Amino acid sequence: MARKVQFVETVLRDANQSLIATRLPFEKFEPMLATIDKAGYYAAECWGGATFDVCLRYLNEDPWERLRKIRKAMPNTKLQMLLRGQNVLGYSHYPDDFVKLFVKKAVENGIDVIRIFDALNDVKNMKVAMETTVNSGAIASGTISYTTSPVHTQEKYVKMVKELKEMGASTICIKDMAGIMGPKEAYDLVSAIKDAVDLPIDLHTHSTTGLAFMTYLKAVEAGVDIIDTAISPFSGGTSQPATETMAYALRQLGYEVELDDSCTKAMADYFKTVRDAFIADGTLMPKALATDTQCLTYQVPGGMLSNLLSQLKQMNALDKFEEALAETPKVRADMGYPPLVTPTSQMVGVQAVRNVLDGQRYKTVSKEIKAYCRGEYGTTPAPIDPAIRESILAGESVVEGRYADTLAPVVEETRAKLGDMARCDEDVLSYIAFPNLAEKFFEDRKAKEENICTYSIVEA
Repeated sequence: MARKVQFVETVLRDANQSLIATRLPFEKFEPMLATIDKAGYYAAECWGGATFDVCLRYLNEDPWERLRKIRKAMPNTKLQMLLRGQNVLGYSHYPDDFVKLFVKKAVENGIDVIRIFDALNDVKNMKVAMETTVNSGAIASGTISYTTSPVHTQEKYVKMVKELKEMGASTICIKDMAGIMGPKEAYDLVSAIKDAVDLPIDLHTHSTTGLAFMTYLKAVEAGVDIIDTAISPFSGGTSQPATETMAYALRQLGYEVELDDSCTKAMADYFKTVRDAFIADGTLMPKALATDTQCLTYQVPGGMLSNLLSQLKQMNALDKFEEALAETPKVRADMGYPPLVTPTSQMVGVQAVRNVLDGQRYKTVSKEIKAYCRGEYGTTPAPIDPAIRESILAGESVVEGRYADTLAPVVEETRAKLGDMARCDEDVLSYIAFPNLAEKFFEDRKAKEENICTYSIVEA
């Protein structure tokens, strides 16, 4: 009997985050939700990551309402979100009461699968989110942030997977955010994890370096159960491999794929016009769809590359790009080889640019790098360079244990502070995560409703 391989569709979250900076508003994909629901996916990744921030900052959407509307339109498909462990959807650690309530409300509003990762692969930072997900009745997908370095070994990844299983993980995700995992690495790591734990494995990668299709095929050969793909118009480049292409190839090789081709064709036809509109207005840039093998040398994810270019452009220093790119892995080594994923990718990238522009390494450092050196982000994969750490901290004390244990609860205090401005717990959570954005959203929402009421009275 043919072995089944399942698919997670990423167009509603990571594909549009990777290609068009998450600028896909609800009304642009709403007409396709019923079709996606019938297509036969294991799950649709539709929330978390940057979606929450962008809904409030750029799309003038309530991210919670967006989730509820997706849930209503897709009753038959598991909805998945990406959660940054103790960072939740932000860039610094939050108190446990916030993490617990956020996870609980995400599940109540429609999420079935929560993919939980930590930028340093420090499982202490994943524990509360994992346990709350399980207690809320959702699937906790314990996640490895995949990277390579002198200290990232197969043995360490397998040890981490065993710890995640003990925490309640129902599935394991290997998250290759930079697209640097080659076919042999995929085959070897999936095989080792399969030998260590009896859990379904989901592999997530990006097409940035051109390796992804080969990597997926070898991972499936090794026993991977689920792969993340994007419908073809939103695939390739810094996004995921194309759903239809992977389905075609796997069927040819004798695997069972339950996707409905008529649904994926309808999705592709529809999303072509959506993509073309984003190309026309300049949101989708050609370089996002290109293959960039520099990631294999510098281990810089596609989104981080565009951030480096953007920073240097703002400072009229684009001529320093190659120098900043070469400095990035050096900063990463100094910082104990963190995987380059949000928020560590931004921190390392900004520091590399500062080192190059200042003409002196670590002459100026961000508050985030200081916090990182104090231990606020968790245990680093390797020790931070002692001399650099000391020069940055200048005698400041270092966090012992889990940083979140030092943080005071925040939910009740914020609830009291907001009063009538917050209509529900979801509003309170939005405010804690992004206070300025949420406050502006609440004000705009109120003004809009008052305008509608005034209009209705005049009409009557």
